[in-house]
Amino acid sequence: MSQIKGIETLFHPVSLKNVIIPNRIAMAPMTRAFSPNGIPNDEVAAYYRRRAENGVGLLITEGTAIPHPSAVSHQDIPRFYGEDALAGWRKVVEEVHEAGGMIIPQIWHVGGARKKGDLPNEEALPVSPSGLDLEGNEVTDPLTEDEIQDLVGAYAQAAANAKAVGFDGIEIHGAHGYLIDQFLWEKTNKRTDRYGGDLRGRTTFAKEVVEACREAVGPEFLIVFRFSQWKLGDYDAKLAHSSGELKQILEPLSEAGVDVFHASTRRFWEAEFNDESDSLNLAAWTKKLSGKPTITVGSLGLDHAFRDEQGTAHETSVRENMEKLVKKIAEDEFDLVAVGRALLADPEWAKKLKDDDLEQAVPYTRESVQTLY
Repeated sequence: MSQIKGIETLFHPVSLKNVIIPNRIAMAPMTRAFSPNGIPNDEVAAYYRRRAENGVGLLITEGTAIPHPSAVSHQDIPRFYGEDALAGWRKVVEEVHEAGGMIIPQIWHVGGARKKGDLPNEEALPVSPSGLDLEGNEVTDPLTEDEIQDLVGAYAQAAANAKAVGFDGIEIHGAHGYLIDQFLWEKTNKRTDRYGGDLRGRTTFAKEVVEACREAVGPEFLIVFRFSQWKLGDYDAKLAHSSGELKQILEPLSEAGVDVFHASTRRFWEAEFNDESDSLNLAAWTKKLSGKPTITVGSLGLDHAFRDEQGTAHETSVRENMEKLVKKIAEDEFDLVAVGRALLADPEWAKKLKDDDLEQAVPYTRESVQTLY
């Protein structure tokens, strides 16, 4: 089989602010919950190192708990606070850098996606802008403004911890129906104060989180912001129904200090706004509107059948994916590509892509998530 034309462009270095990434392939953040009592151990460090030494340029860690009691919902999701956990992360950073990769942590609060009684802090109640879960059911009281400021401070502390430990930047998780996204989304944000209302009002919390993180790390430290239209259990959800609405979200975040946007989609080749003339995906629209570098993601490296929102069955192959991807990279639609499940299954996936040896890649299966390798 012939080499995919232009695939070498994925393996050229790319600059994000003052960080030079060895190539355009990133590892997407994927929750693993293999850090005992929230402390990343030697196995976690080895897991990330394997990807770096096999050609992944930028590793984005699994979501990590900011210093807030209800940040996550499992005792083995890694913490991003406390001397024990930060010592574990320092080892992770050392291993990745030694292998030639760059790494940023994803800092995270699940908000109203958490259930009452979830570990690691059973007594901690879920928090969300209007006290609602993702289905719009009332679960707790809405957050007060003082509580919101405490959360902003917790994100900033996590950002400062990342810089102190030696990471190359941070990614703020603002996607998939978690806390920041719950402020952005009209279904979960019914507030009437400055944190609610229209789209710009609903962006206020995200903006303040970015501003606080920027203040905590200084002007040169890389800040990536991940966002999505879709939510957990709701793939039809939309924050922005048009490019004009998307711009209303991106502008305040860009001004607040975001350097790179990570636009999470289920399938990277699909147009985001079908009623507009451009066939750009979410990452491409984001780059066009914000002028910032972007990371695209969505079914990269997977060889499978899927159904679209109309229920129509489609076949896609890894080779077809890569051909579409290379074309979009060549047209400067986005800057990096994040690979999730394919890299979870096979730490050598990027190397095999470069060597035109994808036929030997270990395919992703449901069993892939059951071990940390």
